[in-house]
Amino acid sequence: MNDEVEVVCPSCSPKMSVLHDVLKSGQNMVVQCQECGNVHPTKFEKPKTFNIKVIISKGDKSFTQMTKMTSEEDVNIDDEIIVDDGESDEVFPVLITSIESGDKRLEKANAAEISTIWGRAIDEVAVKIAIHRGKSTEALIKRVPGGYEFIIGKEEIVDKTKVRIKKIKIRDSSLESSTGMAVEAKFIKRIFAEEIVRPNWGEGKTAWSMKGKGRSW
Repeated sequence: MNDEVEVVCPSCSPKMSVLHDVLKSGQNMVVQCQECGNVHPTKFEKPKTFNIKVIISKGDKSFTQMTKMTSEEDVNIDDEIIVDDGESDEVFPVLITSIESGDKRLEKANAAEISTIWGRAIDEVAVKIAIHRGKSTEALIKRVPGGYEFIIGKEEIVDKTKVRIKKIKIRDSSLESSTGMAVEAKFIKRIFAEEIVRPNWGEGKTAWSMKGKGRSW
């Protein structure tokens, strides 16, 4: 089976790379286009690989991992990447929060420019929830997958307490209060909620429940 490469075809795809079979390897490579069958010489440079340091925050702790990226890869702040630690076989889904290139902070960078990536582990996140109970407020934490959605106006169970979400503070952004708005846990800085208190049996007196009271039969 021939090796395959993705390069432009001067006959059918001069601007976009398509798959070719390698007929002759080496510095003067000859390839055949799988789309139109055209045989032509080409230059193909293998992408360079870089070992990039990733500092991952998880809860109140931070730790450092290394990940491999190629010169074909660009990343942005708020991108999600998979950091694969080859030594321990652990895999960390990470949301990028900062990109360093030397002494510069960038919003977007190619792997060749990056010295350090900072990110938050999003396999499981600890969401802080401030629960209002009358005049007092209690701070609780709910641990959920990073993709779990909290919806303003909906009920949640937090440490056996039933609450209704009133507002959500998004990281590095605004305080949202629109009913029905959903926000994934990995983007949340804090949730503001109120405790839902159900009346005990017999507390809510109605005309029907009082009917016949005081009568002697």
